[in-house]
Amino acid sequence: MNPIWLLRLTRWARRPPGRRLRIIVGTVLVAAILLWGIEHFFGWPEALTPERIPRRIMR
Repeated sequence: MNPIWLLRLTRWARRPPGRRLRIIVGTVLVAAILLWGIEHFFGWPEALTPERIPRRIMR
């Protein structure tokens, strides 16, 4: 872990963020966990999987 992140965590511990920021961070975390869960249990849709396009060398 980067030492700068440790300094940020200590700042958050000493002066906790406001209610609005906590709600935003919590919403983002819940959305990320929800997306991970959907992908984990149902799989990734085939339509959203990118296909490799072979490179054609023009000479």
